[in-house]
Amino acid sequence: MPSVLGLLEAREKKIREEVARLREEAERVEAALGDAERALQRLVDARATVAEVLAGPPSTVVEPTRSAVAGSLVPHRAEGMTASALAPDYQRIVSVLESEAGREGMRCQQLAVALGLQAVPAKVEGLRSRAKRLVERGWARQVRPGVFTALAVPAG
Repeated sequence: MPSVLGLLEAREKKIREEVARLREEAERVEAALGDAERALQRLVDARATVAEVLAGPPSTVVEPTRSAVAGSLVPHRAEGMTASALAPDYQRIVSVLESEAGREGMRCQQLAVALGLQAVPAKVEGLRSRAKRLVERGWARQVRPGVFTALAVPAG
């Protein structure tokens, strides 16, 4: 027959294990609660910011001044704008079109080679799309179908 002390020790061990398991679970729940509270605070802050912006008069809207990043939209060219306003990929295209090689105009396949790209259909069509976007926004011109050159051709 087991002793009373032995039974108490076994029961104590079992309860200690349960306490340790519950502490681990409480730490996990606290961490999840902290994450949820931070996410909630970000949403509350975002909602307050949007409400503040929408409540302000339109004259307080200020255009941010920052350099272009890859994947950004091509802005419409305005007087005094330089190619540095364009995303890096577009700057490279304009640079090649402004070079001696692009003076008479370049087909997109030639443009791909000049940019160091493979002249495969996917790359050529991507360049054609970018070149047409540059034409639409006033950064380049299409001298004849499929042939592009810089808007301001350098003087010879």
